[in-house]
Amino acid sequence: RMCDQFLGTWKLVSSEKFEDYMKELGVGFAMRKLGSLAKPTVIISADEDMLTIKTESPVKNTEISFKLGQEFEETTTDNRKTKSVVTLDNGSMIHVQKWDDKETTIKREVVDGKMVVECTMKYAICTRVYERA
Repeated sequence: RMCDQFLGTWKLVSSEKFEDYMKELGVGFAMRKLGSLAKPTVIISADEDMLTIKTESPVKNTEISFKLGQEFEETTTDNRKTKSVVTLDNGSMIHVQKWDDKETTIKREVVDGKMVVECTMKYAICTRVYERA
């Protein structure tokens, strides 16, 4: 499967411009402070053609399950209700969330054995790097 490189447990090791990204999303001050301190663990698993991404952190645990290319409803860590689609493109996992005429893209790729996650919202671009736990 093309998504196999993403499967497993990942621990956040570095984060750049996450606060800027959260601000652009409309996340409130207190939640941004908590979010900046949290070092989440991300667990990605597959069951046939269903993918599951669990995010565990002291702030909140979330879990989404989806089929690639099929729209699903997602409630994000900061409580946005989004219509989301995840696709694979050139080995990258592209996760687009849409809500209230807004849109953000979360791109995950595995580079040198690390998972590099780039979150883009308008001009705010945040890079978060995870290592296998």
